[in-house]
Amino acid sequence: MGNPFPFSDDNKRYHAYAYALRQRFGGRVARVPLDGGFTCPNRDGAKGTGGCAFCSGRGSGDQIAALPSLRAQYDAGRAKLAAKWPDARYIPYFQAFSGTYAPAARLRALYAEALALPGAVGLAVATRADCVTEEAAALLGGIAARTHLTVELGLQTASDSTARRMNRCETRQAFLEGLYRLHAHGVPAWVHLINGLPGETAEDMRGSARFIAGLPVQGVKIHLLHVLRGTPLAAAYAAGGFETMAREDYVSVVCDQLELLPPGMVIGRLTGDGPAGDLIAPLWSRRKREALNAIDQELARRDSWQGKFCRKIP
Repeated sequence: MGNPFPFSDDNKRYHAYAYALRQRFGGRVARVPLDGGFTCPNRDGAKGTGGCAFCSGRGSGDQIAALPSLRAQYDAGRAKLAAKWPDARYIPYFQAFSGTYAPAARLRALYAEALALPGAVGLAVATRADCVTEEAAALLGGIAARTHLTVELGLQTASDSTARRMNRCETRQAFLEGLYRLHAHGVPAWVHLINGLPGETAEDMRGSARFIAGLPVQGVKIHLLHVLRGTPLAAAYAAGGFETMAREDYVSVVCDQLELLPPGMVIGRLTGDGPAGDLIAPLWSRRKREALNAIDQELARRDSWQGKFCRKIP
């Protein structure tokens, strides 16, 4: 049997981001991660201190070149990507910390600088929903009206009890308020989920997928929990406080989640790769391609695809 999934031009049974970009731009487009000098309300005391238990010291910006200007970071990131994809176009991506956590005037200047970078065809911003003010949402709405934009919200889990254990200092209600603020201004929103958070069951992870399936969300990134050196989670892991997911369990849950998500929702990521020098566990995550192949194989084995059991029409 051929691939039954409509949003694909290869063997993927889910709506891969690479496919969505090819449909939009007619060729290869790659993101270039940037550090705009942001921080986070969960680090500076506005909401909490110490950051989320799983977050690295660079606020998920570990792969970004430690250079002082956006142009220097962009050029370094683009040079790496060009070796792989010489004809690619690029999307500047504010990845580190919370990319809307600043006064509107500073955001306006940073976003304008990023959009003016050579070869840039859009913009991506990662942030927390509780950092999306009305002013930030309006600014982003103006950008979305004239170019390709995605804003990624770090939900991680739909469970408030899990979020408290992870020192998230953000509730599900706060997430919804930020999401609908973006939606009101026509801003395409993506959501980050993390599988394998301590104390969560497979049904909890499926529950997070069901939660976002019913919301105005255009894309999702599903991550594996990484235990990284220097994080509060590393100390809990060393003390035997929890175990990380085995690959077969992770693959099974991801396929369950894909079956629950609307087929039109773009899948930006299905696993992750923590910084090699800081990764404590799970070590199998270093073999990212093997994990992605296993997801493809499991969907084919089930004769399944993204949205097979979704109750929402895309």
